Amino acid sequence: MSLGEPEGYDGLARPRPLGGRPRPQALAAAVCLVLGVGLLTGAVTGSWLAGDSGDDGARSAYAEAGELWHSVPVDQLFPPTVQGKGAGPGGADRTWTRVAVAPDGDCAGAFDRLLAKVLDPVGCSRLLRATYTDATQSYVTTVGLLFTKADAAAMTSLAGRFEKEGLGRRTDLMPLPYAPKDTVAEGFGAPQRASWTVSVLTDAPVVVYAVSGWADDRTVDDPEPAEEAIESGATSAPAQAGLGHEAQGLADRVERALRKNVGAPTEHPS
Repeated sequence: MSLGEPEGYDGLARPRPLGGRPRPQALAAAVCLVLGVGLLTGAVTGSWLAGDSGDDGARSAYAEAGELWHSVPVDQLFPPTVQGKGAGPGGADRTWTRVAVAPDGDCAGAFDRLLAKVLDPVGCSRLLRATYTDATQSYVTTVGLLFTKADAAAMTSLAGRFEKEGLGRRTDLMPLPYAPKDTVAEGFGAPQRASWTVSVLTDAPVVVYAVSGWADDRTVDDPEPAEEAIESGATSAPAQAGLGHEAQGLADRVERALRKNVGAPTEHPS
């Protein structure tokens, strides 16, 4: 919040007529006002001297979040093991183990054409991805952090479009998985996508997404967005298998890890 300079006192400090005396109530009110303005002026001056304002703080946090891809070790953004207390169906606990981390890079070829077009207005500064498996190695999930080039207004606009147009529920806008070779996720390709979630942040230039599937390479004819697959009573195959919970739970915890690193001391990678 920014504060304007205090107004002058002309309207309250008019010269009184000769021979007249100010009433006690008026005098008290004038004294209180002068004291109040003095305190406000001191607060504003102190804020300027300290370089501290709400708007500046928000901008600083936003900018800092956009730099986390190269200022924070990968193990803090994508921990080797992620605990999902209560993240499974019926509030069951989940544990995910990282299979591999993709080399960081730009977004070329990282999304299907239509999703790339939707994300294009916010740009791509860097894309980080990692793939996890559950404790039983029955499921695989890729989670991604797209660091954009956009300001807060552009991110808010994109988030509004996702909400208004239901873009996060469209099967033609599913993110692509990362399928590292010689791992349980090697066969996790586009046809194996079962459930997904996409979250456009408005307080950071980041899009968080996750996409899940079975680890046995089975194809999925009817994928279901995570927000529908985790609903009570959902009967689709992805919902019954808990794949919506896999995608949503892991995306939520990676987003939390991202937020924890804003304002925290970081160890710069060598």
